[in-house]
Formats: sequence, structure tokens, C-alpha cells
Amino acid sequence: MLIRTYRVTDKIGVAILKTGAGLSAAALERATILIGSPREGSGLFGMLRAIILGLFAFVLLLFRLMHQILSHLLTILRTSVKWLLVLFNRIASIAGARGLQIGKTARTAAKTAASNSMARRSARAEMEVGIVEDPLRVQNRLLSALVVIILAVLVFVVLWTTSNTGTKPTTPIINNPNLNLPVDDASLEQVDAATPVSLIVATPVPTATDIPAVLQAGGSMIYTQRELGQTDIWAVPVGGREPIRLISSPEDDRDPAWSPNGTQIAYASREQDSNWDLYVYDIPSNSTTRLTYNLAFEAGPTWSPDGVFLAYEGYQRSTHLDIFVVRADASEPAIRLPGSSDTADFSPAWSPLPGRRIAFVSWRDGNQDIYVYNLDTNETINITNTPNRHEDYPAWSPDGQFLAYSAMDAGQEKVFVQNMNDLNQEPEVFRVGREPVWSPDGRSIAYAIDSPDNQTTFITVAPFIEGVVTSEVIQTTFGANDPDWSGTPLPPTLLNSGGVPLAVEGPLYIEQFDPPTGDPPYGPQPILNVEGPVPALLHERVNDSFNALREAANEKIGWDFLGELTYALWQLDHRREQGEPARNWHLTGRAFSFNRNQGGFPADFEVVRVDDASGNTYWHTYVRVAEEAQNGQLGEPLRRMPWDFASRDSGDLEAYNQGGRPRSVIPEGYYVNFTQLAADYGWQPMPAGSDWRNNFNVRNYWMYVKPEGLTWYEAMRELYTVDQLGGFNPTPTPPPIIVTPTEEEGS
Repeated sequence: MLIRTYRVTDKIGVAILKTGAGLSAAALERATILIGSPREGSGLFGMLRAIILGLFAFVLLLFRLMHQILSHLLTILRTSVKWLLVLFNRIASIAGARGLQIGKTARTAAKTAASNSMARRSARAEMEVGIVEDPLRVQNRLLSALVVIILAVLVFVVLWTTSNTGTKPTTPIINNPNLNLPVDDASLEQVDAATPVSLIVATPVPTATDIPAVLQAGGSMIYTQRELGQTDIWAVPVGGREPIRLISSPEDDRDPAWSPNGTQIAYASREQDSNWDLYVYDIPSNSTTRLTYNLAFEAGPTWSPDGVFLAYEGYQRSTHLDIFVVRADASEPAIRLPGSSDTADFSPAWSPLPGRRIAFVSWRDGNQDIYVYNLDTNETINITNTPNRHEDYPAWSPDGQFLAYSAMDAGQEKVFVQNMNDLNQEPEVFRVGREPVWSPDGRSIAYAIDSPDNQTTFITVAPFIEGVVTSEVIQTTFGANDPDWSGTPLPPTLLNSGGVPLAVEGPLYIEQFDPPTGDPPYGPQPILNVEGPVPALLHERVNDSFNALREAANEKIGWDFLGELTYALWQLDHRREQGEPARNWHLTGRAFSFNRNQGGFPADFEVVRVDDASGNTYWHTYVRVAEEAQNGQLGEPLRRMPWDFASRDSGDLEAYNQGGRPRSVIPEGYYVNFTQLAADYGWQPMPAGSDWRNNFNVRNYWMYVKPEGLTWYEAMRELYTVDQLGGFNPTPTPPPIIVTPTEEEGS
């Protein structure tokens, strides 16, 4: 009996082992489907993160399958063993009773065997019947049948557990928005059944976030960014966050423009001969071609839609700033656009196919407006014509039906969109920002917007058609400019290279001062060889930056503009002019004022009025370069109309009330943006006082400060003790007086 039981148990164990092996193979096959085949290059192999997640999913799935199968097996086995034991007991009882009956019959037959041979044959027959019907054989047959039934049940359980019957396979990778693949029934029906399909179930392709709808046009964006006193051209994949420096030289590189096929970039630079010329950078060959070779200023290129020509702004002393056209391979001399005028014309933008219009900015009607020149009819049309708003940076939509541009409006730079099919329709205010550029599909507009603290610039994309969320492309340091968008992506080799290094060595200056000790912690330092206040002093934490700025200005302007100052550090007993604030930054040693006299013809400098959103008025200073460098070696021509303070006394009532008015003509010649140069060294213009229209002393166009995040009182405490400051010290607020009622006498 024990031997039979052992055999039965052994057969069941072998069946379980074979079933487990089959289940393992099925689980491995399912895992292979889930995670893909490395030989075929499918699935997530090649991505370390995907491998780890795939292995984890496989182990988890295998564990779950084995747990379910073993649970079913244990339940069936427990029930089967119980049933077998009951059945075995019943069979044993029947077999025992049958054996006793047969034995008794055999003994009776043996006793009568001698008397009758017929009886012997009968007894032998009965014994043979007993032997044939051995109860052990019956038991073996029953157990074998039971084992077959159990194995059939196990096979059914395995097939039911691992079967995908009734479940349609899913292919999430096709619906992954990162891949931009179309999903339709036809494309799904064309998939060969024998082709292995990679299923991404655990996690999608590892990206930080899905690409926003406004960025799904893809491609690449270029822009300029200023660093260490010079401007470079940068590029960033649209939808990516890692920009690379694409073009860098010790001089300025700016005004980048994508070619129509997205393989070349036209730009303006001073990298050779120190004068502004046009260059074309070819991305596939990593080579640069110079297009122009004269001392005259040339910048602001824009491509014709067929990529054959470039329009640009060029300066001739006889014709001022005008629009010119040249072949992109420079095989023919440039020609002046017939639509140019004798006033400043600049910022050209060539229309898309058929490419018969060029938009540009001009002062020809006494105001900075946007015009469109028609190459077929030779007609020029003013499409903005707004006396109180100065438009700039025109940009065509890809279909040529709209023109975007930016202008200062109510103290904010805003992006406008004009319907070119209906010029009588008012332009739409699109967003707060500047320098718009269209996406390649025309569904979005990118633009630059500066943070309120003037520390950061964001290049942002907003939908031209409402209903899609605005998205930021890149966050840069303050002053990023000239964005342009191409539908062609940057080559992976270029992105993987990390771009080109910065072409200049920094820093621009090093402030040298002793560690702070005592009270006050710092002191003033003299400025050498300066005409003006005696002695000329500045705070020791800003004097080195001033000296470096003075040297840079001398180099770029051609004469020592900061060699004569009106003010530097004021002593505490300095006598102020009427209207000047008592808490003046000159007292901190962190301010200087250049010679405010604009005498001479032409004047040594011009100032351009800039109003911010908070109502403050600032002045940007443009210094005229030395006469011997007026051939284009230094500086560039003016685009903005300077402010004319002298017109206040001309008898014009409006000019009198407004403290002056813009000049009627942009002065000719080459100038340097001193305000931008000063910002490179940490100096910023002082806003005009609220009464600047009536009080000359608070116009402040001559004053630059360097607070470095300090309040006026904090800056004063770096040079003076509390006792020395006297009345400048903040007055503590006295505690409130609490009156306690007293009892009346005699009460």
C-alpha cells in the first residue's frame, strides 16, 4: 500500500514540476513581449532606466502569475488528496470484505475437493475469478484515472491564467504625443502580424513633460544674449531646455536670421576689421562666409523665401540708414531698395512666397512706423500710421496674411498683429512682449519679455489661435534679443557638441577692497585723472568697475567720455541744487554724473526717452564716436529718435508742457550705446525726478548708480557711522500712548 501511495505522489509531483516549467516559459515569453527584443532594437533596451523598469515589471508579473497558479494548485491538490483518502478508505473496506468472502469459499471448496472432481473445477474457477478481480488492480486503475483528471484540470488552469483571449493588444507608443505620429485605422491595419510590436506599458519614453501644444511645431530657435560685454548667438531646440552657444567672437554677433531651409544663419558681426558686416554660417559644414567687405554699417539681414537674396539695413553718409538687397552668395553688388527714403529705414522683413513684399521701419513721415514695399508695383504703404506709438520688429506669418510687430504702448512693450488682407482693420494687441516671430506652422508667436526687476528675459510662445496654453521656451539673462524660429531641428552632432566656448576671457573687472572692519566698514577711493569735482572719490567697492567702464568706453567711443565728471561722491555738507533729493545716491559714493552739457554741433551725445510701466522716465545715452572713426570703424547709426530738450523754449506750447519733444530728424553719424555699455559693468541710469519736465536739475540723464541690491540707507552705513548720519537715520516709531482713566477726586 505504501509503495502505491508513493508512486501516486511521485506522479503528482512530476506533473507539478512540468507544469511549473511550462508556466515559467510562458511567463518569460510574456515578459519578452512586454519589454521587447534587444536583437531587434525594439522595446526599451538601450535606455538604462527603461531596462530597470522592464526587469522590475517582469519580476512582479512572474511573481503574480506564480502566486495565482500555486494558489489554484494548492486548492485543487488539497481537495484532491482529501477526496482520494476518502475514496481509498472505501475501496479498502470493499476489498477487505470481498477478500474474506473469497477466502471462506476457498476453504469450503478445499474440504470437498476429494469427493468430487466437478467440485474441484468449480472451486478452481471461483479462485481464478477472485484472482482476476484483485482489489489492488482496481485501486490502481482508479488512481490512474484520477491523476489524468487532475492533470487535465491543471492544464486548463494554466491556459486560463496565461491566456489573452478576448483582450485586444494595445500600442501606447503610437499614441505617445512626443512622437507626433498619426493614428488612424488605416495605419494600424497595415502593420504586419509577424512584425514584433513594442508595448510600452510601465512608463513612456523618459521625458520631463509632454511637449506643449504651442511648441509642437518643433524645429529650432536662435536668439542673442549678452555676456562679458559682448553679444553671442545662441540656439535651442524648441521643446528642449538646454541652449547652446552657436556663434561667438570677441566682438558682437547679432541679428541672426534662419535661411528658408533651416541650414544657414545670416547675421551681423564685427568679428573682422571691427566694423559691422554680414556673414552666413552654414551649419552642415560648420563654415562661415563673409558677404560684405566695406567700412559702412551693414546689419539686420532677412532672407528671400527662395533663399537666393538677402535684404538688410545699411548706412551711407549720403543716404542715411537704408534698405539694401544682395545675393546670398555675394556674387553681385548690393543695390539700394527703390522704396528707401532720405530718412532712416531699417529692420527689413521679407514676405513669404511669392515673396514680392518687404516690410520695414521708417521715419519718413516724422514718426516711427512700419511700411511695406511692393516689388511688383514699386509702391510703399504705411500700414501703422500711429503718431503716438513707435513700431518696430515686423514679422510675417508663414502664409503672408498677418504681420506681427512690437511697440511701446502705455509704458509697456506689446506685440501687435495686423491683418494684411484688411488694412482698415485695427491691429490686435496680442501679448505684452517684444520682437515677435512666428512658428513655422503659423499657429503660434514667440516673443521676448523681461522680468519686472530687469534681471531675466523669457522667450515665450503663445498661441495665435486661442485655446492653447502659453509656454516658455527658454529663460535667459536680462536683455536676450533677436529670436528667430525655423522648422528644421538642430543636428544631433551639434547639440551633443555643447556649442562653442565663450570667445572672451572674463571677468570684465575685479573689485579690490579690504575686508570690512570697524564702523564704518568701508571708505572712499580716489578716481585719477578726472576733470571735475576735487577730489573725485567713489566707494571702494565700485571704483574698480568705474575705472574699467571708463577704459572700455574710451576704446569703443574713441575718446575719454568719462574723463570729465560733474559729480562723484558728495560730502554730507554738499549743497544741493533746487529739486535735488536730500537722500541722493551721490552721498553713498555709488553714483557718478558725466558732463551734462550737450553743447557743440554735432553734440557729443544724444539721449532717448524711455518710459516704463510704473511711470518712471529713463534716459538712454548714445555717445558720438570720434570724428576719425566716423567711417564705420566704431559705433553704429542711430535708430531711435533722440529727445530735444531745447524745443521746450521754442515757443511750442506742447513741447513746453512735455519738457521737450523728439527731434524731427535722426542725427547722422555713428554712436555707441553708453547705457548698454554701463550695464555690462553694473551701472544703471537714474530715473528722472517727477518734476523733470519743469526742473532741469532732476532730469538725471547724466547720472548712473550702482546700488548692488542695497537700499540708500544701507549704502550710507557702509561709509558713515550712525552718529555721522544724524538726521538721515530712520526715526523709530514711538509706541502708542495709552491713557488710563483716573478716579475723580472725592469719589
